[in-house]
Order: sequence, then C-alpha cells, then structure tokens
Amino acid sequence: MSAILDVYGLKKHFPVAHGGLGFGRAKVRAVDDVTLSVQAGETLAIVGESGCGKSTLGRLMLRLERPTAGEVWLDGWRIDNVAEPQLRQRRALIQAVFQDPMSSLNPRMTVREILAEPLTNFRVATGRTAIDARVAELLQMVGLPADAMQRYPHEFSGGQRQRIGVARALAARPKLIVCDEAVSALDVSIKAQVVNLLGDLKRELGLAQVFISHDMAIVEHISDRVAVMYLGVLVEVADRPTLFSSPAHPYTRALLAAAPASEPSRRGRIVPLRGEPPNPADLPSGCRFHTRCPHAFDLCRTEVPQLRQRAPGQMAACHLDLAPAS
Repeated sequence: MSAILDVYGLKKHFPVAHGGLGFGRAKVRAVDDVTLSVQAGETLAIVGESGCGKSTLGRLMLRLERPTAGEVWLDGWRIDNVAEPQLRQRRALIQAVFQDPMSSLNPRMTVREILAEPLTNFRVATGRTAIDARVAELLQMVGLPADAMQRYPHEFSGGQRQRIGVARALAARPKLIVCDEAVSALDVSIKAQVVNLLGDLKRELGLAQVFISHDMAIVEHISDRVAVMYLGVLVEVADRPTLFSSPAHPYTRALLAAAPASEPSRRGRIVPLRGEPPNPADLPSGCRFHTRCPHAFDLCRTEVPQLRQRAPGQMAACHLDLAPAS
C-alpha cells in the first residue's frame, strides 16, 4: 500500500497567557514531533485521554491549524506551507466528520443545500439536475431517503444528523476522511450503526480514515492500526491485533484496563493508571509518562524514549526493557 497522508516531525505549540501580563515564554506542546503515515484504504485510529493532542493532530492533518514545525504531505503534495488558493485545490482529497453534527451543520440550510455546497465548490456536479442526482446518491450511501434533502437538520435525530455529516464529507469524493470523536455524542445503539456505516464505506469506496477516539472498544472494532498519544507525543503505534493482544507501552496497557473488554483474559494482568496527567505547560523531564507509570526507574526520569520497533508491526517509546534486574 502507498501512503495517502504523511506527517513528519509535526509540532503545534500554543503560548500560555500569564494573568494580565499577556503571553509569556511558557507554551503547551499540544503536538510535539509526531511522525506518522496513513496508508491508502486503511483506518488509522488515534487514541488517548482528553488533552493528549489527538484532536489537534487531526486539525493539523486537515490544515485547519498551521503547524509550529514539521510537514504534512497529502497524496504526494505538501500542504502545511501552501497559501489558501493552492490549498483549496487539495481540500477535496481530505474531508472531516466532526463530533457534534448539530453545530457543524448550518441550521438555516436544507440537507440539499448542505450537500450541494461542496459539490459546487469542488465542481463535482454542476446544474440542478446533476446536483440533485448526486445529493440523492449521497443520501442513499448513508442510509437516508432521497426526500430527506428538503428537510432541515433539526428535523433529524442525532444519528441521522451524523449520517448527513458523513454524506457531506463524501460529497467531494475524498481519498481520506478524518473523524474526530464522530460517534462519542451518540447513544450506544446509534453509535454502532454509524461505526458500521463507516466500515461499509471504507470497503465500498476504498476510503482511508483517521478515526480519533478515546473509546477503545470502538477502536478495536473499526481500526487497522492504532496510534497512542500521551501529552502530545506518540508512545505506541501498532496494528490492531498486536496492540490489543500484546500492548508494549504501560500507558497503552492502562487505557485497555480502563475499557470494557469482551475477552479480558487475553490481555493478562494490567495495572490501571494512577494520578492525573502533568500540567501540559510544565512537562516532566525524560519520559512524559514516568510520573504515573508503575514501572518507572531512573532512566525514565532523565532520558526521552524514542519510538522503536518492538515486534513486527509494533513500535513503542519506552525504556522498560532497559530496566535493571530487580
């Protein structure tokens, strides 16, 4: 497989305000030197606790945020440093599905108008007849009737509104969609329907997906690979079967321990997380996880671990295999 998206050394730092004195030297390293790829046709899940930087990473991929440093390459084109007119030509390749469909859909527009907008902007269809036909096709793809196009977002349930959001993302015929907590606001049964829809669309259209979530049960169901983030950095990247059966990083193990497990015995003895994450504007030295890690030793407090291969299809940033014998 070839990569549809590559990010290299990606950073996004936000300055921190100090009372009435304005912005000082402190900064939040929301994304800090992340290198990652998304292969054509795969679903890459990005997971971690709230505040770990996964949504900021998604926004950098979409070029909704400009990076502090690093590069973003989309289908062979670098997009992090181009001006908006040139970027507009590439935006059709990557689209987004956001968490709250009610706030991401214009309440004053009908479904037809919502779906026609990207069709017109990206010249996918022109003329009323062609646009209506494509809108009806998009609605059918997401399991909604054609007559839904004359209704407004408030006339639909939360799950139906999210289907409209998916249809809008598909309108430009993208190669990649970024789903940022796209099902977290939905009821359990509706959540499963939307996740299954995303899986069906991936298979039917050969669509690559970045699925940002904190729900490990859903990630296990939908992903091909999983990237685990903690305080702005990647701590583990692995294919789904390996990560869920043999997690290499203590933080990954703790995330799995906190998630409902249909087969808990296969994961062995996992120590849950302790304490709260450090202040993101005042990060600890060495491994950022060492203040909460039950296995931390001296090296963890002084040296930053690098991502390195632990098994085929698995990389982790951890010093644990270098720990002195007890």
